[in-house]
Amino acid sequence: MRPTHPPGDGVELSARDARRIALRAQGLLGRRLTGGPLGLLRHLRAVQIDTISVLARSHELVTYARLGPVSRSRVEAAYWGGRPPHGFEYWSHAACVVPMQDWPNFAFKRADRRARGRRWHHLEDEERACSAVLDKLRVEGPLTARQLGGAKRGGPWWDWSEVKIAAEWLLDIGDVVCTTRRGFQRVYDLPERAVPSELLTIELARDEQISRLLANAAMALGLATADDFAAYCGLAVAEVRRILPHLSLTPVSVEGWGRRAFANPSALEDGAAGLRSRPVLLSPFDSIIWYRPRVERLFGFHHRLEAYVPKPLRVHGYYSMPVLVGDRLVARVDPGRDGTTLVAKSVHFEHWVKADELRRGVGAALREAAAWVGCDKVVLERVHPEAARPLVEAGAG
Repeated sequence: MRPTHPPGDGVELSARDARRIALRAQGLLGRRLTGGPLGLLRHLRAVQIDTISVLARSHELVTYARLGPVSRSRVEAAYWGGRPPHGFEYWSHAACVVPMQDWPNFAFKRADRRARGRRWHHLEDEERACSAVLDKLRVEGPLTARQLGGAKRGGPWWDWSEVKIAAEWLLDIGDVVCTTRRGFQRVYDLPERAVPSELLTIELARDEQISRLLANAAMALGLATADDFAAYCGLAVAEVRRILPHLSLTPVSVEGWGRRAFANPSALEDGAAGLRSRPVLLSPFDSIIWYRPRVERLFGFHHRLEAYVPKPLRVHGYYSMPVLVGDRLVARVDPGRDGTTLVAKSVHFEHWVKADELRRGVGAALREAAAWVGCDKVVLERVHPEAARPLVEAGAG
């Protein structure tokens, strides 16, 4: 491989242009992504999964933020449906649904996990437990952990049973695959049954697999530093830095970033495209805010998920959702629900937000989210600053 661009060659961008390029690439600004939820999955290349559900589960919130009020059935059919399946679950940035066509691109990760050995869980007899899971799947077909023999030992949620530990280890190394869920439980299957045969036979060199993941990420990110790429794909930064210069990306310098970035050339061409946006609540697990240092560079916004913080120590709330208005993150909302009422337990504005239209925009985001989840009313419990309450209420009314 040889570098596509000579050293020092690049494009200079303002902080605002970089922010808008990133939002357009994520489908949150400008042209709407086509192809519905499946088109969204194939564009983002990874949609994070999480068990927490407040207004909806995170993968549904990610879709809603970009495509509007899409039904849960459509999202489920896109991410875990189809014959052959549209996607499978694996470790990208975190536990994600990724497009089925990326199966060959994760072979090196499966091999690395096999070489590294099991995660933090311990199996008394690993070979016996794994063989038992595989034998049962061969005979009985796709099964959940409960159907395999039980997901937990009976203790806390992390106290996995031997069967669950074996199934997850086999998923890590690619001996089983998850392409669907039942009641939000993983359904384990054998790759030879679930993955199209033409994908199972593709063998790529490690660098080619990583190059493909990075090229896909460039489409989804628009522009990014090596650290951003590494976080998006769940890769080692050193490996990313080694391969990035050999891809067909444009080196860019962004005002205030203090480090070299690389841009998808088509994202730069779309940089002057007209704005199309709507105020929207973002999942704490949305890919636009996966990597906190990138969020601070793009938006000057410090985000922290407080779901696992003891209640007395929380600042913004259990499931604080950033609110995107235009091309800025202007506030955080900790939402809840009481029957058909969406309850904003807290609304915290960023200190710089003074404009009326931004405050009304947060109200509009609440109103639309309420309608999407079947609520006909929005109630504000706490607003910071309190002076913003009338404008938020006006937008939510």
